[in-house]
Amino acid sequence: MLSGRRLDLLDPSPFDIEIEDIAQGLARVARWNGQTIGDHAFSVAEHSLIVERLCGQMEPAWPARWRMAALLHDAPEYVIGDMISPFKSALGLDYQDFEARLERAVHARFGLPAHLPKYVKTTIKKADRLCAFFEAVQLAGFSVEEARKFFGKPPLGLRVEVPVRPALLVQEAYIARFETIMTEMDADA
Repeated sequence: MLSGRRLDLLDPSPFDIEIEDIAQGLARVARWNGQTIGDHAFSVAEHSLIVERLCGQMEPAWPARWRMAALLHDAPEYVIGDMISPFKSALGLDYQDFEARLERAVHARFGLPAHLPKYVKTTIKKADRLCAFFEAVQLAGFSVEEARKFFGKPPLGLRVEVPVRPALLVQEAYIARFETIMTEMDADA
């Protein structure tokens, strides 16, 4: 990693994970395999910022740790990249196990439980799909009907603007949001 850490991908240690490496990687990993409009790729980091914000809107009373889980929901992709869900399924359990080990190490590093409660995972997944709907329509050339078919219908009146910003700006925004939530987590402790 650029931080100088050496991450063992087969046995990841929380001690080798740094938020700067996650932000660096996610800000440079393109969602939709780069098949989006705009001058810059739409990054996993930007997607994660939106998902965290949506979770906060859906669950305003959530403690900071669950908002942190939402921000970090795609953190393993800083190392393994972003793959579409059907391809992940085709790769099978070995890939899913690999991704889960990395996620557990990230969670341990930042004070989250190895396994999130079901309602937290469900809420994050719902926000993830909502974000994907708006990404599909605004950036990836989907019609509203086509996006609804794949991602479901967003709640009436909900609209998310999906920004496309340079990687460095997104990286800085991701770190800033992480630091804000971490401060709240420390205050809750």
